[in-house]
Amino acid sequence: MRLLRRGGAWILDYAYVGFWQARGFLFRGDAGRQLSGDKAPVILLPGIYEPWQFMHPVASHLHAAGHPVHAVTALGYNRGTVPAMAELVEQYLRERNLTDVVLVAHSKGGLIGKYVMTLPDSAPRVRQLIAVNSPFSGSVYAMFALLPSLRAFSPRNRTLNALRANLAVNSRITSIYGTFDPHIPGGSELVGATNVQLDVMGHFRILGNERLLEAIDTAIAEHASD
Repeated sequence: MRLLRRGGAWILDYAYVGFWQARGFLFRGDAGRQLSGDKAPVILLPGIYEPWQFMHPVASHLHAAGHPVHAVTALGYNRGTVPAMAELVEQYLRERNLTDVVLVAHSKGGLIGKYVMTLPDSAPRVRQLIAVNSPFSGSVYAMFALLPSLRAFSPRNRTLNALRANLAVNSRITSIYGTFDPHIPGGSELVGATNVQLDVMGHFRILGNERLLEAIDTAIAEHASD
């Protein structure tokens, strides 16, 4: 029964991917339409091979709550290295002089977000990172990947290990994850962070789950007075 549930979750997960990838391709959207709001600015950090539109449910929710939501369109489909992508985010923050920023990330985006929090210019600009299903300890599956962009998630990767060893910013990170992630078998728990497990299965489908949106709201509220 457990295997059947996980198999079903995997199928639904990829159905979700197919829908939102197709939607993002057909309806590109305007990254500047959600920049209004008087609450803390939000920066979206999608996962690998994900355009910013993939995080539409999260973005729409946060904008409706009063947050200006920024998409770093220069990330494209997020195929570059974590340091290279983090530098693009740092440049975006600097050029727009954004402060008290909330980074909201999915998967690889969480690694980028933590890296941004270690860079001299962008670190003071970031209030917190909320990471969803991020491979902070890597994924053993990545060791067998053919593409270098996927092998970068190996637990042996130098950048990933350096980020894991850096505990200084973990207290400002909320790691949210489900009960079963087919891509990150070791889970997304992060030492020293606020770890939140939701009763949700899958790597991608969690982005459209109401419980995730509630958990993001709670995480933002908890850091609002820090």
